[in-house]
Amino acid sequence: MRVVIMDFISLDGVVQAPGGPEEDTDGGFAHGGWSHPFFDPEAMGTAFDDALSGAKALLFGRRTWQTMAAAWPERAGDPFADQMNAIPKYVVSSTLGDDELTWENTTRIPGGEAVAEIRKLRESGDGSLLVMGSATLARTLLSEGLFDELRLMIEPVILGGGKSIFPENGGLRTLELVSSVTSNTGVHVCTYRPVE
Repeated sequence: MRVVIMDFISLDGVVQAPGGPEEDTDGGFAHGGWSHPFFDPEAMGTAFDDALSGAKALLFGRRTWQTMAAAWPERAGDPFADQMNAIPKYVVSSTLGDDELTWENTTRIPGGEAVAEIRKLRESGDGSLLVMGSATLARTLLSEGLFDELRLMIEPVILGGGKSIFPENGGLRTLELVSSVTSNTGVHVCTYRPVE
């Protein structure tokens, strides 16, 4: 499966808590929900629909999985929500127990085995393994070169600090822009692929 990372991101590279004020306040982050004013259903909704339609499974870090698991099951009846609930899901965690995997079709990948297990998943078949949010996991995948596509919704806002998906290890990684759409709200929906 192709590993596709998809994130809302500010102009200064922050991906922390785009969805709401209490989503992730680590480090005193006070701008939760920053992406809402820029959401454009046509450009951004289409990007999510496209990403999910090609996905064979979803991959999350623990915190993002817990946020999603608390939200999507109660939205059943909406086609997007139904797909989110039905699709196989993987969560990378060293702390969640299997008895806590209450979101339908979820499998836990132990944190210490994540890179090896994701390599196996990547080699396991067609379609894509879609990563949404999950800053720490996305940073690990980028650092390890374990991704095939990076889909960023670059929003016209500077947050001045917060979590990023980008490695800080001095490694040079060249990407190719394969598509770009600009929303009516000024968001650039860009798809990048690694240059081999």
